Amino acid sequence: MKDKVFITGASGFIGYHLVKTALEAGMEVHAAVRPTSDLAFLKKLKSNTGKPGTDEAGSEDLVFVNTDFGSKESLKELLEKGGYTYIIHAAGVTKAKTAEAYNLVNADYSLNLAIAAMSADIPLRRFVFLSSLAAIGPLAYAEEQPITEATLPIPVTEYGKSKLLAETYLRDVSGLPLTIIRPTAVYGPGEKDLFVLFKTLNSGLDAYIGKRPQRLSFVYVKDLVAATMAAMVRDQEEITVYNISDGQSYDRYALADRFREISGKNVFRAHLPTVLVELTAGFLDFIYSFSSVTPVLNREKLKELTASNWICSIDAARTNLQYQPQYDLRQGLTETLTWYKENKWL
Repeated sequence: MKDKVFITGASGFIGYHLVKTALEAGMEVHAAVRPTSDLAFLKKLKSNTGKPGTDEAGSEDLVFVNTDFGSKESLKELLEKGGYTYIIHAAGVTKAKTAEAYNLVNADYSLNLAIAAMSADIPLRRFVFLSSLAAIGPLAYAEEQPITEATLPIPVTEYGKSKLLAETYLRDVSGLPLTIIRPTAVYGPGEKDLFVLFKTLNSGLDAYIGKRPQRLSFVYVKDLVAATMAAMVRDQEEITVYNISDGQSYDRYALADRFREISGKNVFRAHLPTVLVELTAGFLDFIYSFSSVTPVLNREKLKELTASNWICSIDAARTNLQYQPQYDLRQGLTETLTWYKENKWL
């Protein structure tokens, strides 16, 4: 009998890679998706779970389920029908107009799922919540101690605050076998936010906000997924929390430098005045206030982009999960850029 895992946010960047890895591990995966979700890449996985050398769908290995996170009763029925051994909650929003919108999806919906999981008659071993290092917030540039799981949380964005609120809610659900994963900036095939930067670099422009130094961290999606899967299957009773990065510290130019080395492109490096970018972000927020779309550059995102220090310790994951990152920034970017080119994104 295969273990069954329920993965939310399955049609998203990280969710897709979680689904793919769980299938490769021989698990039965039920992917929570919305009626409006783009399932193109997931459907390719579905066809690959059939008979070798055919396009026959392996429906027993990958099942799509529509989920109403606003209803605890509906969630309970869905979970009991699935009989899940594991839940990985990767669904959430990274862009929203208001704090209330962030909190509804990232915190309230997470709480609904957790309550439903504890009230449902299922053999649940572990509930893994994909949080974010933004829930803790950045450090001062001169801080020598990296962000740890015990660092006092001082999130600087509404997104980070909503993730911290979700963590607090989940910790308070009695008996929930909870693991919290806090990744730093995640990149890899299919990612769309950092991809905007790659497109800019590909056009020949390497732009920065101000000239203040920064200490940054990154994690390749395959490493994040490996850590998440290890945390999911680890036999443990207590609530556990893991910060995840590739274990390296990078200066603010590292991403562009690696891009240039890998692509062979010449780029023009420019430093834009912070005040100018702040005014632009404010203007975009105003313009898009009349739209359902949130701009890529906004005052909320600017707080994260200009933060001085996002370095985190991964000692807990190394010790408890035997997590050993397989990709540094150069290795991960090489695979990522190859994927973007092969799929005609670049």
